Amino acid sequence: MSVIENSKLAIVGAGAVGTSLAYAALIRESAREVALYDINSAKVAAEVLDLAHGTQFTGASRVTGGDDLDVVSGANVVVITAGARQHPGQSRLEMAGVNVEILRDLMPKLVERAPDAVFVLVTNPVDVLAVAAQQFSGLPPARVFGSGTVLDSSRLRWMLSERVGVAISNVHALIVGEHGDSEFPLWSQARIGPISLADWMLARGATGSAAAGSVPFTEVEFESIAEDVKNAAYRVIEGKGATNYAIGLSGARIVEAILRDEGAVLPVSSVLTDYRGVSRVALSVPSVIDASGIARVIDVPFSAKEQALFEHSAATLRASLDSLGLA
Repeated sequence: MSVIENSKLAIVGAGAVGTSLAYAALIRESAREVALYDINSAKVAAEVLDLAHGTQFTGASRVTGGDDLDVVSGANVVVITAGARQHPGQSRLEMAGVNVEILRDLMPKLVERAPDAVFVLVTNPVDVLAVAAQQFSGLPPARVFGSGTVLDSSRLRWMLSERVGVAISNVHALIVGEHGDSEFPLWSQARIGPISLADWMLARGATGSAAAGSVPFTEVEFESIAEDVKNAAYRVIEGKGATNYAIGLSGARIVEAILRDEGAVLPVSSVLTDYRGVSRVALSVPSVIDASGIARVIDVPFSAKEQALFEHSAATLRASLDSLGLA
């Protein structure tokens, strides 16, 4: 499926995440033009030059950018990565206040310059900011949403693929709820190919002996994997100061679903209305993404335990929204 002709992706923020997303979008040919904005004029100019110098190798893409917000004008998709940086040991929710105020000023200006765009929030805490951006923009939730647990779900699939020895493309599993400490895997719907994780066992080798790792999953292992996914970002941040490559790739994937009008199912974070009893908070659930943004959210069956976890995640976000006056 080809990209929309003359499509333009604007990225707000030329930090580690924004530039990784720009690079990923260029090499994946996610958009015809990538425009990068940042208030740091020297930094954004250097990043644009560095990216532009490699466009011989990236197909029919061009790079523009600068410190004038007009660089986003006419964009089909605007991805917002600007905000306070997450420090080692700091939760995503602890960054909320500063980033909400950034969005309060920024969103009306962005909508003025790109009135027809779909806006995707990547800045953390992404669920809180998805609510804030939707309120400050005045746009429907379908056109203003967060990257949510797309990356978390990729982390989960990678861990499962390593465990069972199959390609990650054949692992079907999602993280839902908050992009943060109350997130959880939707184990009841997880599959390896057509087989549920609960029933999965690797095929025995030719000698009849069980291959390495060929034991069924246990509840303890499920819990351990969920914790590893939840803490993955903290481990990366502790070691290198930021997460950037994987979120750049996952952000580019969301952009492609929009610009290519795919109808792809991705767990993005949007303001919900009576989704399994939850309203007025943004949480990640499987959603159909096309040129309009979120075409619809999918009503997925939850187990009783998963329903309780989802309600807990909603309560966690609602408390944060209340404290910021966003409820």
